[in-house]
Amino acid sequence: MSLFDDEKVLLGYFEEKEGVLYYRYDAERLAIAPWGKNSLRITGTKLAEMPAENWALIEPQPSQVKISIDKYSAKIVNGKITAIINNIGKLEFYNHKGELLLEEYVRTRKDMYSSTCSSLEVEGREFKPIIGGDYHLSMRFVSNPNEKIYGMGQYQQTFLDVKGADLELAHRNSQASVPFALSSLGYGFLWNNPAVGRVNFGKNITTWEAYSTKKLDYWITAGDTPAEIEEAYADATGKVPMMPKYAMGFWQCKLRYQTQEELLEVAREYKKRGLSISVIVVDFFHWPLQGEWKFDSTYWPDPDGMIKELQDMGIELMVSIWPTVDYRSENFNEMLNKGLLVRTDKGFRICMDFMGNTIHYDATNPEARDYVWNKAKKNYYDKGVKVFWLDEAEPEYSVYDFENYRYHLGPNVQVGNIYPMMYAKTFFDGMKAEGQEGIINLLRCAWAGSQRYGALVWSGDIHSSFESLRNQFAAGLNMGLAGIPWWTTDIGGFFGAHIEDEEFHELLIRWFEYGTFCPVMRLHGYRWPFKPQYGTTGGAECVSGADNEVWSYGEKVYKICQKYLKMREAMIPYITILMEEAHENGTPVMRPLFYDFPEDKICWENESQYMFGPNVLVAPIMEKGQTKREVYLPAGANWTNVWTEERVEGGKTIVVNAPIDQIPLFTRNEFIL
Repeated sequence: MSLFDDEKVLLGYFEEKEGVLYYRYDAERLAIAPWGKNSLRITGTKLAEMPAENWALIEPQPSQVKISIDKYSAKIVNGKITAIINNIGKLEFYNHKGELLLEEYVRTRKDMYSSTCSSLEVEGREFKPIIGGDYHLSMRFVSNPNEKIYGMGQYQQTFLDVKGADLELAHRNSQASVPFALSSLGYGFLWNNPAVGRVNFGKNITTWEAYSTKKLDYWITAGDTPAEIEEAYADATGKVPMMPKYAMGFWQCKLRYQTQEELLEVAREYKKRGLSISVIVVDFFHWPLQGEWKFDSTYWPDPDGMIKELQDMGIELMVSIWPTVDYRSENFNEMLNKGLLVRTDKGFRICMDFMGNTIHYDATNPEARDYVWNKAKKNYYDKGVKVFWLDEAEPEYSVYDFENYRYHLGPNVQVGNIYPMMYAKTFFDGMKAEGQEGIINLLRCAWAGSQRYGALVWSGDIHSSFESLRNQFAAGLNMGLAGIPWWTTDIGGFFGAHIEDEEFHELLIRWFEYGTFCPVMRLHGYRWPFKPQYGTTGGAECVSGADNEVWSYGEKVYKICQKYLKMREAMIPYITILMEEAHENGTPVMRPLFYDFPEDKICWENESQYMFGPNVLVAPIMEKGQTKREVYLPAGANWTNVWTEERVEGGKTIVVNAPIDQIPLFTRNEFIL
């Protein structure tokens, strides 16, 4: 009998059940299900039962799907997306125009009726067994070399288009893996798997990997515009709450205010000078020990009085929370005994050794989430703190041996990327239970779905340099496209700057101008020279950086900062509209030019400008000594230079002056900023 007789090649088994298309071959089970408008979810496993976790996804609205099955293939149609699977299990995805969006990379002799029939024997979905464990999963797709890929979260590099990039699917300080990709071909793709791994958007093959997992899980949607794709993704993973009005203003922060009186003096000075300020921050080590979520009474003797005075001035207090628990802390033994801490598979049980030997609380454990929230509620929330800085959210490890840590939900290498989302959920659920609306908390990391728990993400402990500023440009836009519309950065960078350095003054000004047009405007940093240490006990053992207020850098810097603080305050009605769009539709607040002008091909090539909402075009200065730059004005609109009031028809590139106090800025179609 020939190797290619029909009975030999009819390998797969198709079945339709309750609007889901199933494929089965040998040990593999694959399900293709409608999951929202124009969208499909694909899950697969070689286990006896399909694991039930939804991870980033929320339950969808019912869809009207069409499924057809014949001898050699099966098809499922949901709105604008169609999936076709053949008898050897190869998947292809098409849009409503019949255009191929994505296909699995399969090279095998079994696919004898396909042009990809090959002796290579490469599987599209490879479940490689881990001896004694689960699977190392590789998912391969054919790559279109002309495709552009955006999103994927926050990586410290300059590329907005990550086609060709090799990205680690893991969190680190200043790196947030949010594995949603927006394609210029007209689809969005979510790798719905919290395992540590990597993705390579190669020229010939795109490969997604999970180093340890029980199942394949991804979600794909088709759309005619980037906005349609983003809105479908937001429907699938959730949307941010409505941002409270105070959060739209200016946030003052530094590492770190050492005492209650020092912080109050700064707040009073802002008010005395008539400067806009919405939030002021009590940074880390205001506590006695890590894992004691409370004020150190030696240096913060009257937090109730402090919070009331700030509120009387119209300023919200944000308080830093760390997930680390010191062996010496008052809560350590109880948390250990109850199994509320992260475990290590090998070696001594330490996750981080900054200012003490510590272990993180296990945010994947609902009992641990309740425990930490109840401590924070008693010592902060009940005193009037309504916004928290959830730092160390990756979580950060002293050694990034991902396979050595184990959580309530499983090994870190298998589920670890969900930690920052569960950290955000800890406080979101607690605050929501208290009846709070407009919940917003600042985190240093996120995963897909974090936005629905009120996560405002900042870009971590970055360097004070123009190179770092350029990295934040790409990071902020790709975070927005990855479904995290609330994003911010340390204005001026976090470390490596002396407050008397005039070169840093230039950087700070340019960063302050850029920060004015970020979803949240927040000044932070660990400046030199360090201040004299006020105390020697408890949290005071941690040093403090130099002053970091807008008047700390001399009159020239101060005058320019003052100008942009007034501009930010004047924009709050406009920002309110942008935040309503983010809340209702998942719309990124800041986004690349192509988001609003998808028909303009030049906008897909531009990686140095962005839109702040639909009506403001921002072209930040990201080079030392630069005082003019080229600006492309998208076709299909008229543009007004905010500084000169010159009107220009779109579809052309012009040269714009950019003196030190002016960020190139244009408004669309007579919009008044």
